[in-house]
Amino acid sequence: MAERIETDVVVVGAGLAGLTAACRLTGEGRDVVVMEARDRVGGRTLNHTFADGTVVEVGGQWIGPTQRRMERLVGELGLETFPTYNTGEHLLQFGSNRARYRGTIPPINPLVIADMAQAQARFDRMATRVPVEAPWTAPHAEAWDTQTFETWIRRNAVTPKARELFRLYSAAVFAAEPGDFSLLHALFYTHSGGGVDMLAGTHGGAQQDRIVGGSQLVAMRLAEQLGDRVHRSTPVRRIEQRGDRVFVLGEAELVVARRAIVAIPPTLAARIVYDPPLPGFRDQLLQRLPAGSVIKCNVVYDTPFWREDGLTGQATRDRGPVKITFDNSPPSGTPGILLAFLEGEEARKLSRVPGDQRRAAVLSSLVDLFGARARTAVDYVELDWSAEEWTRGCYGAHFPTGAWTQYGRALREPVGRIHWAGAELATVWAGYMDGAVQSGERAAAEVLDSDREAAATRGAGAGTATGS
Repeated sequence: MAERIETDVVVVGAGLAGLTAACRLTGEGRDVVVMEARDRVGGRTLNHTFADGTVVEVGGQWIGPTQRRMERLVGELGLETFPTYNTGEHLLQFGSNRARYRGTIPPINPLVIADMAQAQARFDRMATRVPVEAPWTAPHAEAWDTQTFETWIRRNAVTPKARELFRLYSAAVFAAEPGDFSLLHALFYTHSGGGVDMLAGTHGGAQQDRIVGGSQLVAMRLAEQLGDRVHRSTPVRRIEQRGDRVFVLGEAELVVARRAIVAIPPTLAARIVYDPPLPGFRDQLLQRLPAGSVIKCNVVYDTPFWREDGLTGQATRDRGPVKITFDNSPPSGTPGILLAFLEGEEARKLSRVPGDQRRAAVLSSLVDLFGARARTAVDYVELDWSAEEWTRGCYGAHFPTGAWTQYGRALREPVGRIHWAGAELATVWAGYMDGAVQSGERAAAEVLDSDREAAATRGAGAGTATGS
């Protein structure tokens, strides 16, 4: 028989969203239990430690300008950041042409640059017209939501290379192909993160800084503050609402609370059994929110040899399997680590082949970009987030055509005593660590507001009874 535990609020999920909500509530004097399916905390953030003690992130890792919630947390938790290595020249490979360049404008045909500039300017302007709190209210929401991002790319970028640059943006930011999601979603997400340049950039952009010791430390230190309130290895199978209580059933324990916050990815939230069932509107939304596909690969070398060649380690190319790379070395610079991404269609293809073949494909891509020395890796670690039982895809969920305008209103609306959190539910930096923190703060505020409303109602009732 499951152990019965009673508390004020139960939080499902010990990622950044769930832990933020739990810490906020305990700070307000509420008793909280966090139920986490994994044997660890951190959700889509995860550190890996090599034999020599070097730490890399195999999950979310970067923070950048305007991500003020993460900046605040890093400071409050006594952590430090260091800049992503960005000294030297970047690489761009289109077809058989390989070029080195500095800054943000690659050395490609001026017609392509002009084409990309006009299309991006139009796209960024459109994005600012999408209200991040309610994308379905944008002035052309239905028209934008009935076409894919790919449709817009074909209509607005004239040259093949400009189109390919937009597709690279799609893979790098959404871990999905531009035909997978609606134009409205692309615009919302871009507005949420501050524009194309902010989302794609390193210095001054979303990839600017890393956390010393790895980003999972944020979640680990939040969990330390909560102590034994965090119950690991406790997947939630069922949530029941009965009267003024919520019953959350794990494999070995039953937590009874006044309210629940479900802070897990939409695809996992859909797999919980709810009694009474979720409203059809909410359930239909969850059916329409698939996760992206990404395999994150850290390739280790004795030294960062690309730095000796005057390169940043940042490379972009139009053919796979690896299309995006970064220097992921520790602050000391040794060992040298190249971070290679398999995203979207490339991740889907290579997730189905044996690991040694996938590693060989990654190394082959790095040799194409950085030369023969890239073949001499001394260590390698990868994580296929689509294969993770308690994630099932990264970086986040995306909205196919029609989802925002027809079901978006249900995204953050509580269902009875159940509230929702997670990076996908953020309005600023949606899909990012900063967005996860925002969503946890918002869910905790909803619970506190509900408590105050309930107390006010009880007080009013008592006053009426006294006066009668």
